[in-house]
Amino acid sequence: MNWHTLTSNEALRELDTAPDTGLSAASVTAREKTWGKNVLEAKKKRSLFSRFLAQFSDFMILILIIAAGISFLASVLNGQTDFTDPIIILAIISLNAILGVLQETKAEKSLEALSKLSAPSAQVLRDGARSVIPSRNLVPGDIIFLEAGHYVPADARLISSIDLCVDESSLTGESHPVSKEAAATLPEGTQTADRRNMVYSSGLISRGRGTAVVTATGMNTEVGQIARLILTDEPVQTPLQKRLEGTGKILGISALAICVVIFFLGVLRQRPVFDMFMTSVSLAVAAIPEGLPAIVTIMLSLGVQRMARKHAIIRKLPAVETLGSATVICSDKTGTLTQNKMTVAEILSPQGLESADSRASRQILTYSSLCSNAAMTSHAARRRGIRSRSQTPPADYEITGEPTETALVEAAAGTGLYKNELDKAWPRLREIVFDSARKRMTTVHPLPSGNGQLVITKGALDVLLPRCTRIRIGEKIAAMSELYITRINRQNLSMAKRALRVIAVAYKEITENAAALTEDSLESGLIYLGMIGMMDPPRPEAKEAVLVCNQAGIRTVMITGDHALTASAIASELGILSGPEEVITGKELDGMPFEKLCESIRRYRVFARVSPEHKVRIVKAFQNAGEVVAMTGDGVNDAPALKAADIGCAMGLSGTDVAKNAADMILMDDNFATIVAAVREGRGIYDNIRKSIHFLLSSNIGEIMCIFTAILFGLPSPLLAVQLLWVNLVTDSLPAIALGVDPPAKDIMEKKPIAPGRSMFSDGLGIRIALEGMMIGALALLAFIIGIRFFDLPGPLSQSLPELSSASPEIGRTMAFAVLSLSQLFHAFNMRSAHSLFRIGPFSNKKLCLAFLICAFLQIVVISVPVLAEIFRVVPLSPVQWLITFVLSVLPIGIVELQKKLAPSS
Repeated sequence: MNWHTLTSNEALRELDTAPDTGLSAASVTAREKTWGKNVLEAKKKRSLFSRFLAQFSDFMILILIIAAGISFLASVLNGQTDFTDPIIILAIISLNAILGVLQETKAEKSLEALSKLSAPSAQVLRDGARSVIPSRNLVPGDIIFLEAGHYVPADARLISSIDLCVDESSLTGESHPVSKEAAATLPEGTQTADRRNMVYSSGLISRGRGTAVVTATGMNTEVGQIARLILTDEPVQTPLQKRLEGTGKILGISALAICVVIFFLGVLRQRPVFDMFMTSVSLAVAAIPEGLPAIVTIMLSLGVQRMARKHAIIRKLPAVETLGSATVICSDKTGTLTQNKMTVAEILSPQGLESADSRASRQILTYSSLCSNAAMTSHAARRRGIRSRSQTPPADYEITGEPTETALVEAAAGTGLYKNELDKAWPRLREIVFDSARKRMTTVHPLPSGNGQLVITKGALDVLLPRCTRIRIGEKIAAMSELYITRINRQNLSMAKRALRVIAVAYKEITENAAALTEDSLESGLIYLGMIGMMDPPRPEAKEAVLVCNQAGIRTVMITGDHALTASAIASELGILSGPEEVITGKELDGMPFEKLCESIRRYRVFARVSPEHKVRIVKAFQNAGEVVAMTGDGVNDAPALKAADIGCAMGLSGTDVAKNAADMILMDDNFATIVAAVREGRGIYDNIRKSIHFLLSSNIGEIMCIFTAILFGLPSPLLAVQLLWVNLVTDSLPAIALGVDPPAKDIMEKKPIAPGRSMFSDGLGIRIALEGMMIGALALLAFIIGIRFFDLPGPLSQSLPELSSASPEIGRTMAFAVLSLSQLFHAFNMRSAHSLFRIGPFSNKKLCLAFLICAFLQIVVISVPVLAEIFRVVPLSPVQWLITFVLSVLPIGIVELQKKLAPSS
């Protein structure tokens, strides 16, 4: 029901309750059976075991399990007891499954955090008696009491309100507390943030008091609707997960094809069936880079560590790479792009804009500070002698109170006018409190001369100006005229267009006793002094961050619960908005079908006055339009959109627990610019993952091409199954991981985002992998032929290939084994950049150099140590054979350098 459209009496009748007695105990019991407890539902948790098993449903994981089984079977059938490879594969799978379960567990904390937002207790009227009960026991129809400093325990229609202001920023995105008015009735389509006669669960009473009748509890509240969105929304698969899944399918199908083709080719060549089975199985294992999931996990973990040093905490590993793919950043305004702190932006006297320390400004700030209830308190011994006009309040002072008034007091303190000192010099004799209906506040102070009293009034210009009969122009006081009124209204309109919140200030001096005067007479015949424009200013670094995003091809979009005028002004200043046609409100979204929104979503850069449901619709519309969406926010109202986005970024300082637990990344400094650093890091990680895939697959294709070509031309098998597994173990580990620590390229933020549907093998990478694989395979095969021709089998050069195939090629096989492994290690250096290796520095990646030395050492040890040589069926090589092996192994550097020079990448 639209409770905001009803009067308070109509709401009471509808809920069958009385404002003076509340509900009876029997009625409470009956309603609790109907509506349940005032708590949020939790998603039914799956067992730990079922969540663990669910991690094995991925296609790549299934292929790896098959690879482990094949590797185990190959070892058994070959009479080997070395099960290192299948053990490593299964360990990788299990580690990924454990990490997946941990991530799911963290995600479930979102609803727990929502529950914590509920007020722990509530003041309620039941059976005519006022008492305090746990808020979970509230039911619709309960009469509750609201006081400053307390949370609103449930959604409720106001019955009475006295100077009541509620901070609903975490729910609606409104940047400042909202004045509430019980007497108001509102149209049916009024947005949640504009319902002045309603209060909502999780809101914080910042000022005043009131009574209300509960209209909704638990999952039926606005916060409950957010909880339902979190419950029902399914997690989004990241671009990295999609690409790796596609890569896994390609590799798995390729592995099966390799098994079949090579097996039947060998049988047709009349090779022993068992030997061909072992060779084809070993090649199938080699075709799948079983270390890839672990390598990707390690790369992402390294990225997480680097991001932590830049104040970004990554909760889910794929989030780092996902940011690199982001094409749209949907940012909340309050506290994300702005400072979430009201600040004085302009001070205008009737003569025009004043500097902060002008005489007119100091008088306006003095009077506005006196006519406020914000407090300046000291945490340490008060310092004497601080009077510098340019000095801000000392560090041991704190200003507390309503945001608008704290902004006024802070601005005054910035000119050396400290409220605690002003209050002593001008003690308050009387106060007429601010009321949302009156829109003004008045205080009375003794004049320093002792002859009379000073009356100060501040409030909305449209209310204050008609009460002013005179105006202060410099040192003179003149009668108010139509000319002055026109000038003042023009100034007000100019400030309003820039979304400044305007407070007007007026005063008068009286000789009669203020206590004996009526409110109306005190607030009449005033002298207009000037007005103050305030705003929640943009973060200084946000404008530059938006500019960098624009250069990087990333669209920055503002989504806020604030008014369109305020949002547009901030968005224009930040460079997000270029025209009014790019602004749309929540009310307009309500009348737009989702299909139409998806078609037109790219037209808009500012979404104002939106609800949590709108935010989710906007995110999903961008996703349907093919965008990868990053969503930033800090409030409860942001949580569903944070979860629905491809990557959710919550604010660490101002963010609620709900937002943090729904997010993939937490910005510990609440700095929008940190997102730019994260995008840069994400793009670098994606590049490094491609480098590793490039390296692994070109190496594996080299192994396949070497054996396939040898069988095709009737040569003996250049490599045995155990040798293939060893090469995979050496080359698929340290070098591939070391490639993951390369820093992002200097021009990485000048490129377009990685398209969501873009393959890992785009931009000609697939062709390069195939050609480089053929190169490595050809070099290994050449080493094999040299070995068997010149060292294994003496004889004339005209000896035929069929005769060669019957020989025992130990030296040739050893040379092929060494070249295959060492050439891949050298080839790893080619992966570092599309530019020349010597341009970026061949030894600048110290970890890759170390990985090369370790793996090369292991390869040489396997060949040179007799015990290991026997296991791997190789023989020691002579200096000449090692020289040939080294020359062939280093050739990939020269060949790829030539290719980069002749056909440079864009």
